[in-house]
Amino acid sequence: MVRAGSRARRPLLALAVAVGIALAAAPTLAHHSRAMFDMGRNITYRGIVEEYRWQNPHSHIVVRVEAGAADPSTVGTWTIEASAISVMTSSGWTPRTYKPGDPITVVAHPNRNGSNPVLLFYAIKADGTRLYRATHQYDGEKDY
Repeated sequence: MVRAGSRARRPLLALAVAVGIALAAAPTLAHHSRAMFDMGRNITYRGIVEEYRWQNPHSHIVVRVEAGAADPSTVGTWTIEASAISVMTSSGWTPRTYKPGDPITVVAHPNRNGSNPVLLFYAIKADGTRLYRATHQYDGEKDY
């Protein structure tokens, strides 16, 4: 036997569950936006790896560019946002691709507000090997 009051509450419970799921998913969806990066610009950062974080949801490379760089606007320490481990693995990256002290050249999309996090387009190892963030490319990513 089903009570009339419990039947009336089912739609309300279903709505509450749906709203909860939507709210929980919102940060995940917002996290994957590229809106903070200028996808139409590529800046080259030549420096030294300070830290290489092989992690999900995004790997990161912290790069220090010393004074005297060809492009003075790149001097400083930059956090280069890359892709998830699975995406980077399929593009040839490994947990040992870089270690602190390694020279690196990074081509990245700058943050629109000029701040430290930038989005990796590709990296060039000391031996000249190019490693891309992903196999797909966004509009404005031109290989040169």
